[in-house]
Amino acid sequence: MGHPPLEFSDCYLDSPEFRDTLKSYEVELERTSKFLKEVIKDGNSVISAIRGYSLAVQKFSQTLCLFQFDSIGDFLTDDEINIAQSFQEFAVLLQEVEHDRMMVVQNASDLLIKPLEKFRKEQIGLTKEKKKKFEKESEKYYSQLDKHLSISAKKKESQLQEADELLDKERINFYESSVEYVYQIHQVQDRKKFDVVEPTRNHYESTREEMEELMKRMKHPSQICKMHSFLPMEGYLLCQEKWALGMTWVKYYCKYNKETRLLVMTPCEQKPTTKQGSTQLTLKSCIRRKTESIDKRFCFDVETNERNTPVTFQAFSEGERKLWMEAMDGKEPIYHSPIHKQAEMELNEIGFKFVRKCINYVETKGKLTQEGVYRTVGSNIQVQKLLNAFFDPTNPGDVDFQSSDWDGKTITSALKFYLRSLSEPLMTYSLHRDLMCAAKSDNLDFRLSEIHSLTYKLPEKNREMLAMLIKHLVNVCSHSDENLMTPSNMAVIFGPTLMRAQEETVAAMLDIKFQNIVVEILIEDCKKIFCHMPEESTAPPVPPPRITPRKRQPITISKRPARVYQHLSKDLFQFTESNY
Repeated sequence: MGHPPLEFSDCYLDSPEFRDTLKSYEVELERTSKFLKEVIKDGNSVISAIRGYSLAVQKFSQTLCLFQFDSIGDFLTDDEINIAQSFQEFAVLLQEVEHDRMMVVQNASDLLIKPLEKFRKEQIGLTKEKKKKFEKESEKYYSQLDKHLSISAKKKESQLQEADELLDKERINFYESSVEYVYQIHQVQDRKKFDVVEPTRNHYESTREEMEELMKRMKHPSQICKMHSFLPMEGYLLCQEKWALGMTWVKYYCKYNKETRLLVMTPCEQKPTTKQGSTQLTLKSCIRRKTESIDKRFCFDVETNERNTPVTFQAFSEGERKLWMEAMDGKEPIYHSPIHKQAEMELNEIGFKFVRKCINYVETKGKLTQEGVYRTVGSNIQVQKLLNAFFDPTNPGDVDFQSSDWDGKTITSALKFYLRSLSEPLMTYSLHRDLMCAAKSDNLDFRLSEIHSLTYKLPEKNREMLAMLIKHLVNVCSHSDENLMTPSNMAVIFGPTLMRAQEETVAAMLDIKFQNIVVEILIEDCKKIFCHMPEESTAPPVPPPRITPRKRQPITISKRPARVYQHLSKDLFQFTESNY
């Protein structure tokens, strides 16, 4: 059974679930390290034994070569000559066998043992270093946090500001070390697939670059403010609890669902003898605690159905208190930061006109046979210039594609940019999960029928745009013997263009290959999907998780026999500018 993906966004919350998942990766990595250590040790023992045996055989062969008969008389008999030659020939044969054996042993050392030693020393060793840094920064941050939360609210403003800045610095250091540690764990998990088991370096390098870019973005300060924007709201809170001998503050990891107004509190400091369960409270109201009413900072009171008196919580910062109160509809004023969104394209009449013109240019200007069409990219400056001119609100669509200003790479890149920049991907966020589930099915017939059915759940405009584009891609792929753009290659380009998850996570990144499968199926079965309504069918039951190794190879698109793609007739699809 695999482990759930470690998301970079979880590093910020540092929840108990995140720590448990992290622990499972660490246990698995330690098991892998011990296994590799035993393999290396046993492998070296075998190699050493074989080398010792080979040296003994070579010495024996040398003895055979030196053997001579002491004969009576001046000449050897034919039998004596044959015996001596037989010994020498056998000795030569032994030497050849041992020479080949030593080459095999050397290859085993160079191609198996040494790479395993290097992987264990460099990759697992680096992961352990990142773990030490993470644990060190974690200890420093939480130690500083405990001191920070105990500071009296009556301190001077300059002292409080200095304490806030110090905590922010420690928190950033901790968060960065956590992100780097998670990144390294993913790297060592991916690297062992080709360093230890199989040659998948090309796929690894591509994933590594994307994951490294995501890690850098997640470490950027602007990303931190987005961490708490998802429901349900969750994070650590200190809760004031009264006991017979006084009052204490207990640390909980809390999750709040705004729709159900349910607050789930899980204690973080578990007693060694007993494990405490979670507490659920139904929220009635929330209000900020006045500074003069309590010596602690960042406090707010919550009234619940389950308790007669308000429950007082302490957040870890003023910013977090505002976020909690916003989620709980508290009486604390909310200050929104301005959001600067990237310009988004719309799926409207001008968008359809733009796509038609791009397709017409590719199909009429001899670009169908151009090697790497849609794979090669044009100048970003020229692409932006074309898009700005075509989508100019004062005179939209007034661009001559036959002008010498635009080349094929600029136009194909602009088409891809337009589709990527839609406010919602062409195949929509709402169907993304269902499409991914369909693509992951081992049943090829169900995979096709489900994607066929889901295509007809798209909004009408989306489906018409998709049909027009896929028909064009089929025509492009029909010239794959010249342009080298097979359905598989084309799907790699248009998978992330037509589909994407609503949130950019590691799990979504790992699903990119399944997005490509969806697009490949749309191209391969274009006529069936877009010319025939889907048949009503019942999805097959979902099998339980596999706990035993596969007894056969999994079914994948790559296992299907190659198809020959014919140019589709023009009357297969009818799209005219009168549609929009």
